[in-house]
Amino acid sequence: MVSFKERVRGVVLSTALGDAMGAPVEKLSYEEIKKMYKRVESLRTKWYKQDYPADLNLGRQRGNGTVTDDTLMTVALINVYQTEKRHLDAYDMGNEFVKEIAFRKTYIPEFGREAMIIDRLFYPEKYIFMRHVLANCEPREAGIGNMVNCGAAMYIAPIGVVNAGNPKAAYDEAILFAMGHQNSYGLEAAGVLAACVAKAFEEDVTVDDIVETALLYAKDGTKEAIRDLTEAARTLRAEKAEMDTVIATFQKVIEKYSPMKDDVHRKFEKVGVPSNHYTPSRLFSIEELPMALAFMVLNDGDYYGSILDGINSGRDTDSIGVMAGVILGAMYGDSVIRREDVELLEETNKMNLVQVADQFSETARLIIKEDLQLNEKRRMYFERNTGE
Repeated sequence: MVSFKERVRGVVLSTALGDAMGAPVEKLSYEEIKKMYKRVESLRTKWYKQDYPADLNLGRQRGNGTVTDDTLMTVALINVYQTEKRHLDAYDMGNEFVKEIAFRKTYIPEFGREAMIIDRLFYPEKYIFMRHVLANCEPREAGIGNMVNCGAAMYIAPIGVVNAGNPKAAYDEAILFAMGHQNSYGLEAAGVLAACVAKAFEEDVTVDDIVETALLYAKDGTKEAIRDLTEAARTLRAEKAEMDTVIATFQKVIEKYSPMKDDVHRKFEKVGVPSNHYTPSRLFSIEELPMALAFMVLNDGDYYGSILDGINSGRDTDSIGVMAGVILGAMYGDSVIRREDVELLEETNKMNLVQVADQFSETARLIIKEDLQLNEKRRMYFERNTGE
């Protein structure tokens, strides 16, 4: 049996692992990764921008296990739970979470120094500060108008942890919290991923159970994209298809829900040109979550196989790695992760990730215990007042 603490370690460590594995090749296409690396299979991968001039790599460093904003914001959310020791909503996004990302310094591995997390964040994540602090908006409306992306889903796994075994509660809390950051299908993906992580804490859970959970709670284009991609993955697994065929099939399927394809870079020529990229829609989906689930199905739940296939598929590689990793990490616990990978992640990023996970598991245990006590009181009340 895998203990609760081991599963929480699996979630936290897998966040960093998937993030750091995918970071050196983020935004490259599948073909570019294949040409430059053949296949990424190690945390010690060299960043493709490492030898670029400083103005082109923004003075950052990646590779050798370096994590990015996915991990930093996940730990920030964990810190909010450590402070509040209760369930969260959009008001906590606009209060304690803003403090974590914009007012408290931490070590930023890509910078090699301490700084505010917001100094590292991409524009749709900086939107949190603009809306909650500068605009002083109603927190539950803060995500409206943001660029729709995977930014909320990439750090939402801790909400699945504090709702372990209760996917519906995880979905609901993730939506209530992340609506302070995202909207449309970006918000939807956060809810679905949290539900999947919560489901993964159940004993003897399977990848098919996870996919069924995702389809149960997902809405609109997110649901359709997950259904179509996981069905394609089952067919490709039965056919033992080569990776070129897998990627071509997956990208053809997801194009219906995410029309940007490999054109993920912001360019001078794209300014002012109308498109559906990152715009709200009931028909679209982020790519990362459906792709992560599809690679889990393709690999029949194999931990490293799923993560590695995901990060080698191109585009938002680190977030695909994170999303597959946190679900499988919750399923299997930390024993599935190579110890040398854990040691490198902690050393490179100056983070005691095991300690972070263990402290969080105790807080999550207390929150869940309170939930169970409340449910018992409700049960007793119902029995007394209905005669059943």
